[in-house]
Amino acid sequence: MGAAEEGVEPGAQDEVEQGADPEFLSLERELSLLLRRARASSGEMARQVHPDLEPSAYGLLVCLDDSGPQRATELAAFIGVGKATMSRQLRALEELGLVSREPDPADGRAWLIRLTPDGRTRFRTVRAARRAQYVRRLASWERPEVAELARLLGRLNASADT
Repeated sequence: MGAAEEGVEPGAQDEVEQGADPEFLSLERELSLLLRRARASSGEMARQVHPDLEPSAYGLLVCLDDSGPQRATELAAFIGVGKATMSRQLRALEELGLVSREPDPADGRAWLIRLTPDGRTRFRTVRAARRAQYVRRLASWERPEVAELARLLGRLNASADT
């Protein structure tokens, strides 16, 4: 009896036979779908903040809103990009009026990046709409289930740092 006859996706049987656990195959599929949807969602949210905002820069706004003013090097490390990419993204955000630079009081040679009042307002409006969408999508879930999902995703994210 072949893999298709057993209800296993074509190619999946080969992976299982090569030692891949079905639980991890399922996890990979679900995370891949989640990440594809998250990328699409980030692009839409970026456009809602500003029509010219690059989707990849949305994460910078999240970081600045959550953590307050940051050095460009800290932002680059958090997002996982190089200095040149970070400089280009920050320049674009400045040109859009979403962030500003100010001297770092701890080191006069460095600069802190912060959300402008307009940037904060635009970002928080979009973020509140996103959270409302989560509430609608998960309305049938029990609160402990939502908390458990958040806990497990937090654990997964923390394990990526090690």
